[in-house]
Amino acid sequence: MVAGQTDLRTAYQGKRVFLTGHTGFKGSWMLQWLHLLGAQVKGYALAPEQADDLYNLIEGDTLCESVIADLRDAARLEQEIVAFQPDFIFHLAAQPLVRLSYAIPAETFMVNAIGTAYVLDAVRKLPMPCTVVLITTDKVYENKEWLYPYRETDRLGGYDPYSASKTCAEVVINSYTQSFFNPAAFAEHQKGIASARAGNVIGGGDWAKDRIIPDIVRALRSAQPVTVRNPQAVRPWQHVLEPLGGYLLLGAKLAVEPLRYGGSWNFGPYAEDNKVVEELVQTALQIWGSGTYNKPVLTNQPHEAGLLKLDISKAVGGLGWKPQYLAEQAIAKTLEWYKAFHEQRAAIQQFTVQQINAFARHES
Repeated sequence: MVAGQTDLRTAYQGKRVFLTGHTGFKGSWMLQWLHLLGAQVKGYALAPEQADDLYNLIEGDTLCESVIADLRDAARLEQEIVAFQPDFIFHLAAQPLVRLSYAIPAETFMVNAIGTAYVLDAVRKLPMPCTVVLITTDKVYENKEWLYPYRETDRLGGYDPYSASKTCAEVVINSYTQSFFNPAAFAEHQKGIASARAGNVIGGGDWAKDRIIPDIVRALRSAQPVTVRNPQAVRPWQHVLEPLGGYLLLGAKLAVEPLRYGGSWNFGPYAEDNKVVEELVQTALQIWGSGTYNKPVLTNQPHEAGLLKLDISKAVGGLGWKPQYLAEQAIAKTLEWYKAFHEQRAAIQQFTVQQINAFARHES
């Protein structure tokens, strides 16, 4: 549950919001939502990779001032942030794929860790108050693969390059917060800084390779069996609007009480609502109404965590946020989007807006 659309509109209407990663999957949903709230958005990201990317489907260029540039270009990033003088910054840009991080480890660290430092370095140059929410991941915790859900105070770690790079980003955020945006000196810098940890989001418009829902949709559309890599892996699946609503709520509260709402926040499903990958696939096939899957024996595969749960009690108690959709509802909403895309692509932006509005009204 997030603050209602009206409440969020009070926080964001007419405000200047700098959004990194606005052309990506999560970033495009965030851009559309911010536009509905009446925010003035400036996006900074790489160009969309394909015609069917969600950013193109929602006609993202009409929703924001779009800057197509690399996060690793520190001078350009600083120039765009300082020129815009944002009220809010939401930093979503990242190399977000675990398996790809094994192929491009150094680039993953550069984008995810140093890119975050570049964003915060630019914030240092802002003379005006600014609220900054930096998105990392649920994979920043030193994962011991136990049933205990991880809290914000637990030890950070990271086995694969992606997870480790996001852990590095958290270390960067903490360092900049203590060194340049210390709460004790808030009257001088007037910057509210928070990090948000979420992951394994599902939703319409995700076409990434090696993500379970896009893999399912591609297989179903081509009448092929779904290949399930890690059938017993447990993940905190959640619809993309769940964490985005959390980021928006966190930003709204951080802007009003930066000393109270700074720090790190988990956003995920209820611990008992976690599903193993095979259950998610079975549910998806049942909702779709057809399809099969197989579980090949794979060897020499890169390491991926088998069990991960988040403790969301801080967000529930501290922000008044809570999950709105259970896993099966999240899967259903996601597949509804893909069915709408394939049946009436021209109307998919309207359908995307309808899903956001229904979520904001707390409709099931």
